[in-house]
Amino acid sequence: MTPRRPLLAAAFALLGGGLMAALPPSLPWGGIAPAHAQGAPAAAAPAELLVERREFSFANYTTRGGAALPNLRIGYQTAGTLNPAGDNAILITHFFSANGHAFGRLGAGGPVGWWDGLIGPGKPIDTDRFFVIASDSLVNLNAPDRHTITTGPASLNPATGRPYGMNFPTVSIRDFVEVQKRLLDSLGVKRLALVAGPSMGSLQAIEWAAAYPEMVERVMPVIGTGEMDAWMLGWLEAWAAPIRMDPAWRNGEYYGQGRDVPVRGLAEALKLVTLHSRDRGWASQQFGRRPAEGQDPARRIQDRFAIDQWLDQAATARARQSDANSFLYLVRANQLFLNEYESTDAALARSRARWLVVPSRGDRVFPIEYSEELTAALRRAGRPVELAPLGGTQGHLEGVIGMGQAAQAVRDFLAR
Repeated sequence: MTPRRPLLAAAFALLGGGLMAALPPSLPWGGIAPAHAQGAPAAAAPAELLVERREFSFANYTTRGGAALPNLRIGYQTAGTLNPAGDNAILITHFFSANGHAFGRLGAGGPVGWWDGLIGPGKPIDTDRFFVIASDSLVNLNAPDRHTITTGPASLNPATGRPYGMNFPTVSIRDFVEVQKRLLDSLGVKRLALVAGPSMGSLQAIEWAAAYPEMVERVMPVIGTGEMDAWMLGWLEAWAAPIRMDPAWRNGEYYGQGRDVPVRGLAEALKLVTLHSRDRGWASQQFGRRPAEGQDPARRIQDRFAIDQWLDQAATARARQSDANSFLYLVRANQLFLNEYESTDAALARSRARWLVVPSRGDRVFPIEYSEELTAALRRAGRPVELAPLGGTQGHLEGVIGMGQAAQAVRDFLAR
C-alpha cells in the first residue's frame, strides 16, 4: 500500500458517518475528512480516558427568535472534576458536522473524540486540572446516529406526533449558547476558564464571550471568523442549494414511511463543502490528475477522475447517516452568527476575556484574513490577544487534525 492509500482509506471510511469504532464522523462545516483521533499528538502514551455520553433535557425553551419549544434535549460528556468554586471548567464547542464527542474514548475499543489529542490527562487541555464539558448542538447533522442526542427538524413534534420537518423554528448560534448555559448551570459551573472550538465551534466560543462576558476568562476560536460577511453568507447558500433541488427533499417532508430520503442532494452539498474545507496541497498529494481506476476521461465523457469518484462515493456514504433538514438549519444558524449585535466590534467590546486565535494559513472556508481581522478588532477593544497560525496542506481541516502544532501555545495560554 502506498503512503497515500492509508489516508484515503481513513478519509473514505469516516464518511460512513456517525461515530463508528476508530473512525471520525466528518470534518468541519459538513465535509468529509478525518476528524477523530487525529488531533495533537501526545508526547507519551497517557492513561486512556473513557467517557460516557449523557443526556441533558429541559422544558419550555424560547428561541432567540421568539418560538416556543416544549421539550429540548442534547447529549454531552465530561471529564475531570469541577472544583468547589465551580471555576475550573472548560467548554469545548463542536464544528458543523460533529457532535459533542470531542475527547476520550466511548468504551474500551470504542471511537475517540475529534480533539482527543488535545484534551485528556496531561494533554494541553489537562483533565487532571480542568473539568471539561462538550455537548451536542441543536439541529445536529448526525441526528440519525445513536451516539448523538439533539432536538431539531428530525425530532417528533409533541403537538402532531410527527417529525417537525421545516416547522421546526429557526435557531441561531446564540441559541446553541443558551442551551449550553442551561447545561452548565445544571452541572454547577460558575465560570469558564476557557471556551474553545474549531469552525462552527469558534463561532459559539465568540458568542459566549459576548453573551456572558463575566463568565468567560479565555476564548480560543480555531479556524473561525469574527464576522459572517456577505461572501460567507453566499457560500453557505451555495452549500445548501443541492438539498433544495433534490426532488426527494419535498420541502422537508421526507420522514414518512416509504418516502425516499434526499441522499443525492445532501451528498452533493457535502461534496461542495469538502473541497472548500481542504486545500490544493491535499488534493494534489492524494489524487493528482489520476483517472479513476479503469477509466479514461480523455476518451469517454462518462469516465471520472480519481478525485471525482472518491468525492461522490464518500459523500454518498456520509449522507446516508445524516439529516438533510438539519444541514439546512445548521446553515441558517451559522448565517445568524452575532446577528443580535450592531457589529463585530460591538459584540467584542463586551468581552472581558483573554484570547488565542488559531487560524489555518491554507484555509479556504475562513481565509486567514478573517482571523487577522478578528485579532485587530480584539485589539481595538483592548483585549489581550495572540495569533497562532497553523501550517500544512489540509486547509480548513488543520484546525481539527493539525492542532498538534498549537499544543504548546494552548499550554502556555492556560498557564497564564
